[in-house]
Amino acid sequence: MAETTTDRDFIRFPTLIGDIGGTNARFSLVSDGDGPTRRFANAQTADFATIDDAIAATVLPEARPRSAVLAVAGPVQGDRVPLTNCSWVVEPRRMIERLGLDEVILLNDFEAQALSLPGLGPDDLVSIGGGESVPNAAQVAVGPGTGLGAAALIHARGTWFPVPGEGGHIDLAPVSERDFQIWPHIDEPFGSGPYRRIAGETLLCGAGLVRLYKAVVAADGARSRFDDPAEVTAAAMDGSDGHAEEALSLFCVHLGRLAGNLALAFMARGGVFLAGGIAARIAPFLAQSGFRDAFIDKAPHQALMDKMPTSVVIHPEPALAGLTAYARHPETFGVATEGRHWRR
Repeated sequence: MAETTTDRDFIRFPTLIGDIGGTNARFSLVSDGDGPTRRFANAQTADFATIDDAIAATVLPEARPRSAVLAVAGPVQGDRVPLTNCSWVVEPRRMIERLGLDEVILLNDFEAQALSLPGLGPDDLVSIGGGESVPNAAQVAVGPGTGLGAAALIHARGTWFPVPGEGGHIDLAPVSERDFQIWPHIDEPFGSGPYRRIAGETLLCGAGLVRLYKAVVAADGARSRFDDPAEVTAAAMDGSDGHAEEALSLFCVHLGRLAGNLALAFMARGGVFLAGGIAARIAPFLAQSGFRDAFIDKAPHQALMDKMPTSVVIHPEPALAGLTAYARHPETFGVATEGRHWRR
């Protein structure tokens, strides 16, 4: 079973840190508390049967870590942790034995994104709209990629406490007349039920952008041209396809609505940060879209929402940065490791 006692205030070096998404697994080695990190080549999750195989092929030929702190795309519950958007199942006990580790700590992938927020500087962010961050106020990270992740960061008694969750699966709802035209044509991969429940991740991820594009096309009785999110994005950003442009515009609006919901829930006066690869790639489009207006449109609290800053994270690897900060200074963060920390 996983540890249930209070975590000690250090992690054994050298430490393998990993950001495990639905498509890519990114690994780096933290040798000590001060020195530079060592980055390894990305592993494609589809190329390996297990995460252990990926680490063995990517990391072990060059380094021998004593511990691992891994951020995984899915909730961490029990000794077998299946990932939401790929076939891997993380088994820390097995990992310890096979890879010769002393300990493994598992965090949620957007929990790691949240851990990075205090260390981000102006060069790591692109602001969208107005608002001003209140020091030590709650912050929210949300972002579309292979899936849709979300987490919060709360400051209390000199410590940052990450709040992981599955906010990417909260409901979206039609609001405008155009939404109501499009909604019946949306393919819901998790099962729609009689009331057409559409989850955030249904639309706000790579595959979700394609679903939204095809729903827009179907609502107009037209034929779709694209099956790849990169194609939809490119056609939208260069203005070569009107349906693609509308789909990406609606994508930004729905992302603004969902981000605003999370901001209200956590009173995120420290800011809302759009992470994940998609947000960074479409940052110029986002800035000109209806994202910010949709974020603010929370009657009767528009004035409150307008004070909350929203930014796109353009740091190339914020999750790894957050894990590195935690591995070096776990005492700075109130990470709850009960049930998520395994030792030899």
